[in-house]
Amino acid sequence: MHNFSFYVHQKTLKAMKRVTILASGEGTNAERIIRYFADSTSVKIVLVITNKAEAGVIRRAKNLGIPVEFVPAKGFKEGEATKILHQYQTDFILLAGFLLRVPDEILNEYPQRIINIHPSLLPKYGGKGMYGSHVHEAVLAAHETESGITIHYIDGHYDEGDIILQAKCPVLPDDTPDSLATRVHQLEYEHFPKVIEQLLV
Repeated sequence: MHNFSFYVHQKTLKAMKRVTILASGEGTNAERIIRYFADSTSVKIVLVITNKAEAGVIRRAKNLGIPVEFVPAKGFKEGEATKILHQYQTDFILLAGFLLRVPDEILNEYPQRIINIHPSLLPKYGGKGMYGSHVHEAVLAAHETESGITIHYIDGHYDEGDIILQAKCPVLPDDTPDSLATRVHQLEYEHFPKVIEQLLV
């Protein structure tokens, strides 16, 4: 019986997906994801990498016991991030408010194993420079009646990878970028961890 239990335990450990989060900002999505998988036997958040030395995600991750590595943009280009991903035996990568283009070296090593969340209904309001309040301002300026989120795999172009899930919310007549952002964030918090779970478990 003891040997069988040991075998099952080893099999569970081997099957666990080791996930690294890349983030540039405050880290609210990263925190939700870390908390969601805190007790999971299938998904382990092993690391947060940020390209911003003062990013709020650093404090959030450390408070939850997750290691954080700071890698500046130059370090991504020169392969430093790739080495760290190897060091932590990363199986899967999540982008949670990460504002750099992911280098081809990482894209090639993790095909269909890197996903991003974008605060609009792609292909609308995507591309370089379209993040955060810039997206919500553009949605309001165009008098859209709905917005939402897109969870997608990434490729070598900003916001053009295969779509996994989209979720919508209304744009109200009196919306500001902040009020619309609040509604979009709620969609992010609701759907992102669940999609990750469906993909990895």
